Amino acid sequence: MASLSSLAADTAKPVPKPVPPLVGSQLYGWGQYYQRDRKDLNAHLGEVFKALKDCGYDYAEGNLDVSTPANNGKFADRLRKHGLKAVSLYTGGPMHVLGKATETAERIARGAKEAAKAGFGIINVNPDPIGRLKTEKELAIQSDALTELGEELAQFGLKLGLHHHTPELADGAKEFHWNFQHCPREAVGFCYDVHWVYRGGIAPASCLARYGDRIVSWHLRQSRDQVWWEDLDSGDLDYPAIARFAQSRQIPAFYTVELALESGTRVTRSAVENHRLSREYVRRVMGV
Repeated sequence: MASLSSLAADTAKPVPKPVPPLVGSQLYGWGQYYQRDRKDLNAHLGEVFKALKDCGYDYAEGNLDVSTPANNGKFADRLRKHGLKAVSLYTGGPMHVLGKATETAERIARGAKEAAKAGFGIINVNPDPIGRLKTEKELAIQSDALTELGEELAQFGLKLGLHHHTPELADGAKEFHWNFQHCPREAVGFCYDVHWVYRGGIAPASCLARYGDRIVSWHLRQSRDQVWWEDLDSGDLDYPAIARFAQSRQIPAFYTVELALESGTRVTRSAVENHRLSREYVRRVMGV
């Protein structure tokens, strides 16, 4: 992946990393609420950012633009215009095929370079699932690509947070564990999406004990009777216990609330009200 190194060659001094603790909101769930109203989230980002600021959030996490890297700077400008910070961005792509993995990592690195210049500190990456279990050869290609990408992002002053959904947790969470076992901690951190990992069969206490020292960012969601709840509140996940562990180990507190909806989610309030209540919950339970 030689071309990745060339991206770092002309990069300015690494951007200072955000200082914890901070609480943000992932825009995916907002997009679902706007879809319910047959509206385009991108056309209403200003009102979302204003609502987040009014509710007490510090940042919004959107997607890293790998096609037009300059747009990452524009996104940071829009956040700051509404009093929010540039903290983290989310992305993915195929990383299990030789050659394609390099191409994906190079695109992410180009976008991340501009994001770093704009002040972002974390890039959360979820390699694409492929509809079946990845072979060990494919997993080896993926872990090599993630390691080199993480090392490259570090040259920009960025941390890589590896994110997971349930496909990576199949077959005894083989891919989930492989990624961490074959990627050095200093290069590849952990974006701990607590509910996805829980849904994949790993208890939060077990996950924290094993990988807590890799966490660079969090995604927070709740469910009741295994169905995603409309706000962050009491439910299937014991967030008070999670908070106690995080505080005792001084794990970085970049808490990103992600109020996603699924079939069965009972929506009784507006997106703004659910985010307001969730922000109060994070303050009360997570201590931030």
